[in-house]
Amino acid sequence: MSTSYGTGRRKNAIAKVWVKTGTGTITVNNKDVKEYFPRGTHVDHLVAPLEAVGVIGKYDVKVTTMGGGKTGQAGAIRMGISRALGKLDEVMKATLAKGGFMTRDDRMVERKKYGRAKARRSFQFSKR
Repeated sequence: MSTSYGTGRRKNAIAKVWVKTGTGTITVNNKDVKEYFPRGTHVDHLVAPLEAVGVIGKYDVKVTTMGGGKTGQAGAIRMGISRALGKLDEVMKATLAKGGFMTRDDRMVERKKYGRAKARRSFQFSKR
């Protein structure tokens, strides 16, 4: 029985992912993945690395995630699963890297600056 761990991050979301051989159960914060992510696109997004290497149904995935929103968390889980699978097998790691699953999406919300309404938007100009 092989177990592997991977950490994933996207925006402000962090996911701690444990992958072990099993029946294909995916648990996110002690809930079923379809219960935690009601939107199907999120589930499809985070299962993509398992489908890419053809091991769907062979590994159990246990996830603890925090921060950010649901989309950010789904992206973080996707990266965590990819990293954990990469530690299990070098062939899987190469396939996942080629598919772009090992790359971190580093886009973050830009901070608000002083003298501005938002990050870049100025306050409304009034001539008089």
